Order: sequence, then structure tokens, then C-alpha cells
Amino acid sequence: MEAFFERSAGAGSWGYDSLKNFRRISPSVQHHLRLVYLTLCSALVASAAGVYLHILFNVGGIITMLGCFISIAILLNTSPSEKKKRLGCLMATAVLQGATIGPLFEFILEFDPRILVTGFVGTSLAFACFSGAAVVAKRREFLYLGGFLSAGISLLFWLRFASYIFGPSAGVFNFELYLGLLIFLGYIVFDTQEIIERAHRGDLDYVKHALTLFTDFVAVLVRILIIMTKNSGEKKREESKRKKRS
Repeated sequence: MEAFFERSAGAGSWGYDSLKNFRRISPSVQHHLRLVYLTLCSALVASAAGVYLHILFNVGGIITMLGCFISIAILLNTSPSEKKKRLGCLMATAVLQGATIGPLFEFILEFDPRILVTGFVGTSLAFACFSGAAVVAKRREFLYLGGFLSAGISLLFWLRFASYIFGPSAGVFNFELYLGLLIFLGYIVFDTQEIIERAHRGDLDYVKHALTLFTDFVAVLVRILIIMTKNSGEKKREESKRKKRS
């Protein structure tokens, strides 16, 4: 997502050996990636705490969303040398983001808790696969996706704008939902390769890079949960109709 604001000759030999092949990535960049993913995992734990806080105290809403944006702004405008402050801002962002999406989690817990587990596992596997593909691919191989993804984000914006003017539509909502999922899956690949490229050029700001991937992960998770809940609800309605007919 950061890029919105500011197969290859050797790709045919996929397998275990290709997954171990990090020769194109220097040791310093490998160390940087470890820090990024470790920080990302910490942010996801903090976000889960934010969801739990909403379930306990019903704090999620407009205020937490605005607080999340403020925390991001503070993080991006803080010097990279102030690591503790920036990490604190990242964790605050994660907690506030978790509280903001807390109502969705609360609804799913009441509707079918199994969706949360399945959705999180599915998102984690998708993230690992797409991000791993970007790591083992040739450098800059997927950076061309940036233009397409930015265009997709613009399309989503105009679709949402049109729905406000002409009223909501189920067809437009479904199209926006699935298109958004595809776009943010693409951003996982794009952002991972951009992080690697920036690290090769000396940008080792792992906090900001973890924020970028955290944003992608949450965007994918929310859409997967909505899709699963929607499909589960439709199945239950069809089953209830069949029971009434019988």
C-alpha cells in the first residue's frame, strides 16, 4: 500500500531448492526481513488485543479509526533513529486497528466462531505464499504490479463513491469485495519486493515496512472474513428454506 501513497527465466524450477535460494538477497537484507516479519507478528498480536478490548468494553468505532490514522501519521513523521517511539506507535496503530475491526469479529463470534479460525489460517497461508513468492523471485520482477494495483484502488474508490450517490447494490458490493481481495493479495507481493529493493538500497526501516505488510494482512483478512460470513449465511438460508419445504 505504501506505493499508492508516495515469471522469469529461472522461475520454472520451483521446489524446495528454490525456497532455500536466497543468494540474490544479501545477509543484511535477510536480517532486515527477519526483523520485519518479527515486528509484523508482534503487531498482529497487538491487533488481536485490540479486538479483545472492543469485545470487553465496546470501544471500536470512529474514534479508534481516527486514532489509528493519527498513530500512523506520527510514526511516519518520526525519525528512524527513535526506534522505541516508532515501535510504540506501530503497536498503538495495531491495537486501534484491532478495536476498529472489532465489531466485525464480535458479529462473527456470535454467528459462527469457526469462521474466525478458518479465515485467519487462510489469510496467514495466503500471506506466507504470496510474500514467499516475492522473496524467492528475481529482484524487481513484480514491481510492475504497482501501476495496476494503484489503478485498482482508484476503481474501488470510484465504485464506493458511486454507491453513495446512486445507492448500494448487491452486485457492486460483491464485485468490490472480490476485487479488493485480489488487489490486496497483489499488494502483498508488490510490497514485499519493494521492501527488499528498498533494503538493498539502504532503507532498513523495519518498523515502517512492517506497517506496510500489516496493512495488507488486515485488508485481506477482513475481506476473507466477510466473504466467508456472507457465504455461510446464504447456505444457512438455503438450508432453512429446504427444511420449510420438506
